[in-house]
Amino acid sequence: MVSFKARRSEPELVSPARPTPAETKALSDLDDQQTLRYYETVIAFFGSRPGCGSRPDDPAKAIKAALAEALVYYYPIAGRLREVAGGKLVVDCTAEGVVFVEADADVRLEEFGKPLLPPYPCVEELLCDAGETRAVIGKPLVLMQVTRLECGGFVIGFHMCHNIADGFGMVQFFRSVAELVRGEAEPNILPVWKRDLLTGCNPSLMTHSDAAYKPSPNDLKYKSDDVMLSTPIEDMIVQYFLFGPREIATLRSHIRGFLASSATSFELLTAMMWRCRTIALGYKSNQWVRLMITMNARGKWNKHTLIPRGYYGNAHFSPIAEATVNELCSQPLAHTVELVRKTKLSVTKKSMKSMVHTISLTHQWPPPMMDRIYEVSDTKWIATNVTRFGWAELVGGGIPLAGDLTSKLGSDHMRCKNEYDEYSTIVSMLLPKPAMERFRNEMSVWLNKHDEIKIILSSL
Repeated sequence: MVSFKARRSEPELVSPARPTPAETKALSDLDDQQTLRYYETVIAFFGSRPGCGSRPDDPAKAIKAALAEALVYYYPIAGRLREVAGGKLVVDCTAEGVVFVEADADVRLEEFGKPLLPPYPCVEELLCDAGETRAVIGKPLVLMQVTRLECGGFVIGFHMCHNIADGFGMVQFFRSVAELVRGEAEPNILPVWKRDLLTGCNPSLMTHSDAAYKPSPNDLKYKSDDVMLSTPIEDMIVQYFLFGPREIATLRSHIRGFLASSATSFELLTAMMWRCRTIALGYKSNQWVRLMITMNARGKWNKHTLIPRGYYGNAHFSPIAEATVNELCSQPLAHTVELVRKTKLSVTKKSMKSMVHTISLTHQWPPPMMDRIYEVSDTKWIATNVTRFGWAELVGGGIPLAGDLTSKLGSDHMRCKNEYDEYSTIVSMLLPKPAMERFRNEMSVWLNKHDEIKIILSSL
């Protein structure tokens, strides 16, 4: 695996290119969740496209100039978070700017691997230092590094405060930067703040109760017996599992009837991996285990969304499925797939409003206990065909094992291409080291593998 050191410039603050309103903006109750007080980390690899548009002499400087222009439209991102009465966060739109770092690395794009899949070598060299990633108050809300490669390609790595934007919002902001680099007069989608849309106001609207928003036990002596919470992060291992069309077809073969053809790859993989993970972690047969699915109100599934075009705040909800270990692991795979689907379908316009009000009322409560919870996010479609510079194309990227590791105890489903150039799904899995081998063995049974499961290793 390739090894290199990036030569970085001194970090500098990039402010909006023109004067912007000096005001204070409130966050939504979804934005303001304690669990989102961290910097999400994203990395994107770009290759040159000869003959496709006028390439700037220096892509890093072109991106820096476009970033300043984008902040005119997204001016709250150039501000700072402040905590007010009741522990709530607001954004002071101070135009102080975001952190930008230029860098060079003596490495070519192809040296990162073909196909280009996580874990990415020397990923820490492609990201600037965000400091304590759980401390967000009074700090820049975005920290971006553009690393120029020997081949003419480049890598953009950035940390962005999750209280300001979710995955869709981060991509929307980044896409605006790319459009301005291409010479567009303004972003194709203008940003919308309107955080009041997801702010609770009427307790009578609470019609839905979900385990995702229940507080921790009040007993201060309560101690979790979940090995995922008691194992130090240095004793964990992360692996990425690659699933192409053949693996998905094999999983479908375990199911009969209409569900065999209608189940999505996300439902199939989530059902199988939840079961395998549960067994690998050695939970007792009578214990309850839970699956938390991150659902975004902007998703294709939601035909009656509350969210206007251009909204870049947090708009994700976390419905939970519950089952005993025995119920989960002794039933046919179809039963688990149905449970995953039922959980997804439980997120309706009415339940979303109720969840917002619940979050509002429980803002100052302790965060929910994450005992025996497997959290899953489907990020495959967030950035599809949206980040184009014209003279450079996105060739890989996603959420790396970097930044705040405690936010990566679950799995992210990311889109990629396998060695046959087929669209595939790569899924991260973080487990204690002894559990990882058991997990792989359990998956082998479902995938009928006569050879090794396609895994890519990364030790913490």
